[in-house]
Amino acid sequence: MRIGIDVGGTNTDAVLMDGKTVVSSTKTPTTSNVSDGIVSALKNLVAESGVDVTTLDGVMIGTTHFTNAVVERRRLQPTACIRLGLPATVCLPPMVDWPDDLREVVGGHYYLAHGGHEFDGREISAFDPAEIHGIAEEIGKKGVKAIAISSVFSPVNAEFEQRAAEIVQEVLPDASITLSSTIGRIGLLERENAAIMNACLRELANRTVGGFKAALAELNITAPFYISQNDGTLMNADFATDHPVLTFASGPTNSMRGAAFLSGLRDAIVIDVGGTTTDVGVLQNGFPRVAALAVSIGGVRTNFRMPDTLSVGLGGGSIVQTDPLQVGPQSVGYEITSQALVFGGDVLTATDLVVAGGKADVGDAAKVAHIDAGFVATVEDRIEEMVNIAVDRMKTSAALVPVIIVGGGSILIQRPVAGASEIVKPGHYAVANAIGAAIAQIGGETDRIFSLAEMTREQALEAAKQEAADRATAAGADAGSIEIVEVEEVPLAYLPGNATRIMVKAVGDLAGI
Repeated sequence: MRIGIDVGGTNTDAVLMDGKTVVSSTKTPTTSNVSDGIVSALKNLVAESGVDVTTLDGVMIGTTHFTNAVVERRRLQPTACIRLGLPATVCLPPMVDWPDDLREVVGGHYYLAHGGHEFDGREISAFDPAEIHGIAEEIGKKGVKAIAISSVFSPVNAEFEQRAAEIVQEVLPDASITLSSTIGRIGLLERENAAIMNACLRELANRTVGGFKAALAELNITAPFYISQNDGTLMNADFATDHPVLTFASGPTNSMRGAAFLSGLRDAIVIDVGGTTTDVGVLQNGFPRVAALAVSIGGVRTNFRMPDTLSVGLGGGSIVQTDPLQVGPQSVGYEITSQALVFGGDVLTATDLVVAGGKADVGDAAKVAHIDAGFVATVEDRIEEMVNIAVDRMKTSAALVPVIIVGGGSILIQRPVAGASEIVKPGHYAVANAIGAAIAQIGGETDRIFSLAEMTREQALEAAKQEAADRATAAGADAGSIEIVEVEEVPLAYLPGNATRIMVKAVGDLAGI
């Protein structure tokens, strides 16, 4: 028995699953304090289902806590960055491309030191322990306790990052240290950005995970709990405390994984309509297609393996303006139950128009009976156009593909979708995101450059696969269940030594469940 929870901008969804069967589900409005919404959803689910909480094997939570903190510039800890790479990299210092307001919030503290490696593992310059010791003392004088350490090509050789961390921890025993080699991928600036963001969120992660534990304890739930990652997999609570940035964009990913599970389709386009936005993504082999370009979070470039999704300002709570006609992007969000016309409010929303057209039974239809049928049709035309354009932008060919529609706001899609070979709206579609969290596996990945002048291609592939599997195990996977689901190999002709970049993703079942 598992409970899956997903926090959206409008609703917090919770679902109880027995194996692959959905036993019960619930929706509660998301609260300004996200933890309160999660506690409320849990209480409702336990009360409605009557489940014996001692029989639960795990609780899976998809949360927007950390994304919101970066976007809102709130609850971020002052952070110092130590970059190992002198005499290289001086022209582009850490946080050079950050928005000024965000850099100011985290303090903008950075230090350049000797070290770093070339792509094939050769040293750029010798590591200087005394230099790191002096930097650590200076950071201590500033009272900064969150530290990110990055080194040039550390995914290839993380030795200098690890040695620097040992020295810093010795000088500053209370410091919270993030190594870029454990967070991001090859690119230095993007990986370093991700490490700094992770470091400034660690304090919040400790409080948030502690709050989740307290909420579960309040309901006498002793089962382990897991946090959703942005690649469609899970990590255990302790791992999430150390790596909060890996939760970014986990919401759309949960919806896509849930859509794949509910529909039985592994290759399709998913349209997830919420209360504020519609997220369109592509399923490949049951997992979200990964974005090929750097992804910006709160104005900062990162290189996570983020889902390739397109968000459109269209949802059940989208505000409809009449002159000129406009649907969204503004939304009443979680206040739809008090502000929409069908619920006795005074704001015209997309949900009101669908109810007025007789396409859905939500709230009190008498409150929208006065809306002109011609205007309803015009709004439906605009919604159809917005959806079709979004789907067309995500397709890579003109071929017809299956389309899966999920989300509580999917009542907005009442017409055929252009380019769809079939339209599937599976059972429990409204809580697909929570189901995606509940059925997720544990994942691990690696992204490294290998020199094939020093090893065979087979040895390089095996080393990458083993590293991905080890990371999955560290995140809480059963070692015996791990399988490699994705291998990408890119020969790098512009580098000497017959270099190749290998990216591997491994997934496995939850250990102990």
